[in-house]
Amino acid sequence: MNPSAMGGGPARVLVVDDLEASRFIACSWLRRSGHTVVEATTAAEALRALGSQSFDLVLLDVHLPDMSGYDVTERIKADPRTSSIPVVMLSATYIEPEDKVTGLTRGADAYLTEPVDPGELLANVEAALRYHRARALAEHLAVRLTRLTTATFAINAATTFEGLAEAAAIGAADVLDAEATAVLTNPDGVVCVATGGVRQPEARLRPGNADVEQWMSSHNPGVGVTVVEADSVPWHAALPAVAALARTKLRRPPIGIAVPPWAVIGDDDRNLLRQLAQATALAAEGLLTFAEEHSLALTLQRSLLPRELPHNADLPMTARYVPASSNAEIGGDFYDVIELDGRMLIAIGDVCGHSIEAATVMAEVRHTLRAYAVEGHRPAEILRRVDALLERFHPTGGLTTMCLLLVDLEAGTMAVANAGHVPPLIADEDGARYSTVKGPLLGIGLDRPEATELPLPRGTTVLLTTDGLVERPGVDLDEGMERLRAAVSHDDDMDDLADRLLAELGQGKQDDIALLVLRRRA
Repeated sequence: MNPSAMGGGPARVLVVDDLEASRFIACSWLRRSGHTVVEATTAAEALRALGSQSFDLVLLDVHLPDMSGYDVTERIKADPRTSSIPVVMLSATYIEPEDKVTGLTRGADAYLTEPVDPGELLANVEAALRYHRARALAEHLAVRLTRLTTATFAINAATTFEGLAEAAAIGAADVLDAEATAVLTNPDGVVCVATGGVRQPEARLRPGNADVEQWMSSHNPGVGVTVVEADSVPWHAALPAVAALARTKLRRPPIGIAVPPWAVIGDDDRNLLRQLAQATALAAEGLLTFAEEHSLALTLQRSLLPRELPHNADLPMTARYVPASSNAEIGGDFYDVIELDGRMLIAIGDVCGHSIEAATVMAEVRHTLRAYAVEGHRPAEILRRVDALLERFHPTGGLTTMCLLLVDLEAGTMAVANAGHVPPLIADEDGARYSTVKGPLLGIGLDRPEATELPLPRGTTVLLTTDGLVERPGVDLDEGMERLRAAVSHDDDMDDLADRLLAELGQGKQDDIALLVLRRRA
């Protein structure tokens, strides 16, 4: 947009008149008032000038040698590139009122007749320019506010710090029609820099963390948004630059958005830049809070799981726990391995829900399981007692699934008791298959069968997992279980197998995943 269209002062005026004397007089008056004037003698010449140059107003003679001024006006107003330019028509042969009506109806913003007083001409020109500039400014601001809304949505939708920096930079570039750079610091102290509207990729800088944080903190030591003009900005290529620095808490590093000075030419532009910086700081605060909560939840979750697995050369095993990718709350997935006088009780379970309550129930279940196992109870009896505990003390939030394996290496067997959990996946030379042992989930007081004793030949691999690995929204559970079965081989390295399964089946899940793999040595 032509800058003069949005401010006061001189304008660029196209004067179209085939009479040299009339054209000379009008141009002289306009130039004395400080306006820049371009002259045209025909309609064709005027339309070519309008197609290649920018004008703020057209002073147009009604009678031109090649086209009526009315037709020229209609052409100007019909073209989206020139439709907003005011047209002042000037006629030396105005006789009937209908002529003026026709001119105004067909798009003219004013209609004068010669001879015209210089003051009247200039007053009409200034009035048309004032209206044009006010409308142009309002339209320009409306467009920028619409872009600001779009940019704010993108900023608030960002799920990573790199994505947030990119959304802020692209949003600022779009709102202010300028190259923009955004910078913020992630929880690991790494500065994330992104650019928007940059034509040359090499303009992107890689500043040092200390330089950026020190510069931003020195210019904005408190809470809120500060807009500064600086000869140099550590993360912005353009020199000088205008930077908006914002943060929501003193203990947080500021975020910064920088643009060239010409992009911020008034209070409206500064306010737009401030709003973008404020939205980015609030979004960064949300991501930082989420990251802290997720880290705390993960630390707490891992503290409730075994620190290490028992070492038995004849029954090597490995385990994994992966929190839900989109959930900062603690979950109820767990696994445990308990050595029992030559035998080994292996458990995996899942308390329904993601909350402190679910984690509390999970901790109770795990400790109760250990206590009953040490007392020597059979797997099915352990499940019955845990079921009674949940039904009595957690009647509304204690629904739990669990699978127990009591492995006897000397006998070469494993006793399997299942309480509504994903069944063990057994893999040997004949392939992989799920155990058919079933039973009701825990916490509802239903009768449950005794454990089923299955052979555990040498070289057999057994995989236990929670449903986070096999479930996916909108996909049948049987399909997920089949994908897991097809991906398991009895002779895979167990650590490699666990990592591969998580990489292939466990990405982007909305539930936690607990996974335990064991193998009787051949």
